[in-house]
Amino acid sequence: MQPIHVIGGGLAGCEAAWQIARAGVPAVLHEMRPERTTEAHRTASLAELVCSNSFRSDDAETNAIGVVHREMRALGSLIMRSADAHQVPAGGALAVDRDGFSAAVEATIAAEPLIRVERGEIAGLPPHDWDSVVVATGPLTSPGLAAAIRALTGEDSLAFFDAIAPIVHRDSIDMNVVWPQSRYDKAGPGGSGADYLNCPMNRTQYEAFVDALIAADKTEFREFEGTPYFDGCLPIEVMADRGRETLRYGPMKPVGLTNAHAPTIKPYAVVQLRQDNALGTLFNMVGFQTKLKYGEQTRVFRLIPGLEKAEFARLGGLHRNTFLDSPRLLDATLRLKAAPRLRFAGQITGCEGYVESAAVGLIAGRLAAAERLGRAFAPPPPTTAIGALVNHITGGHIEAIDAGPRSFQPMNVNFGLFPPIAEARVDEDGKRLRGPERGAARKRALSARAAADLAAWLQQSA
Repeated sequence: MQPIHVIGGGLAGCEAAWQIARAGVPAVLHEMRPERTTEAHRTASLAELVCSNSFRSDDAETNAIGVVHREMRALGSLIMRSADAHQVPAGGALAVDRDGFSAAVEATIAAEPLIRVERGEIAGLPPHDWDSVVVATGPLTSPGLAAAIRALTGEDSLAFFDAIAPIVHRDSIDMNVVWPQSRYDKAGPGGSGADYLNCPMNRTQYEAFVDALIAADKTEFREFEGTPYFDGCLPIEVMADRGRETLRYGPMKPVGLTNAHAPTIKPYAVVQLRQDNALGTLFNMVGFQTKLKYGEQTRVFRLIPGLEKAEFARLGGLHRNTFLDSPRLLDATLRLKAAPRLRFAGQITGCEGYVESAAVGLIAGRLAAAERLGRAFAPPPPTTAIGALVNHITGGHIEAIDAGPRSFQPMNVNFGLFPPIAEARVDEDGKRLRGPERGAARKRALSARAAADLAAWLQQSA
């Protein structure tokens, strides 16, 4: 049987190759590193996490990303299996030891006899005798391949900046100032309710920090000038420049926390650090993606109480992400309309986030395998989280795709992508639901419908 070629050894590519092999079809997984590196990767490992180590909320009841976690586990995801095996405490989130996670994915891929890994850049369109290809090259697609895709489609790839947060050595943090606590003491997978380190600021310290952020020297990428940022991953200094209170209502919000060193004094703002490895020796600065120059990062971030003597295992950085105008270019099965032998997966399709990228890789792999075997296969219905995400990417949610100008932007999964559901107006005791309670009830209903519809889809697909 002819193999299916998967280009890109990130989360989406590894998941796609795994799903292809699980269906009994051979796969060749192509990864250009270490032959060609990128601006963001540090290693040549498969499934390297280049930004945060968090897979975000694991709450499948009221959070859409938690619903994706649940669905991927039900679908036998390699990425979720490896994440669960290498989780580190992170409150209500699922965070992983990044090196252990990557090593687990790579070891599993290497041990699968139906997957062959080939190192080397695919610098243009794949050879014509590759009749089935999954392109999962992510936001850092090699220039040669990106140019070939643009030439083939007649469309310019869109682009936006994505930034990386710094990582701090745990033993350089002043624990006489910092205290461990998750917001509202929430204990997530493998957690205790004290999974974050919290650096408190009073108003004077906060104002000085914002001033320093705004005034600091930033890295400039003139060739990318005019490229928009993705709102879900804004650099910390860009947030500060948008308004002096922006950070207090974003990554530095002081809610759900009590300073163990001064319980009666409410912090004006709080910087949180999340465990980044299983040993607990490294901590990630939550929400602190940045394009400050390296020397400025060290100077400015040491203004944070408790981090005055911080030593950084990695400083923040900035790179450009590219993605397709997928609703116009891809069909309902993620194939390129201009060349149906090419199927796309992961962040290059315009989904955003580790889990979303892997979820689209999972579906792309299953679609490619079914096509090779001559079997019918449809993605999960749009009432499920994965189905809603694929629906967003392929334009199924747009009634008239050519009805006028519009902007397709990368998006994390969210309940706004799900078809509406009749909302409960009262609780089980007949009490009228208002505000947040009503919103939470709607999310629980959407999650419950997604669970039921995925179960029915799985039964039909068996």
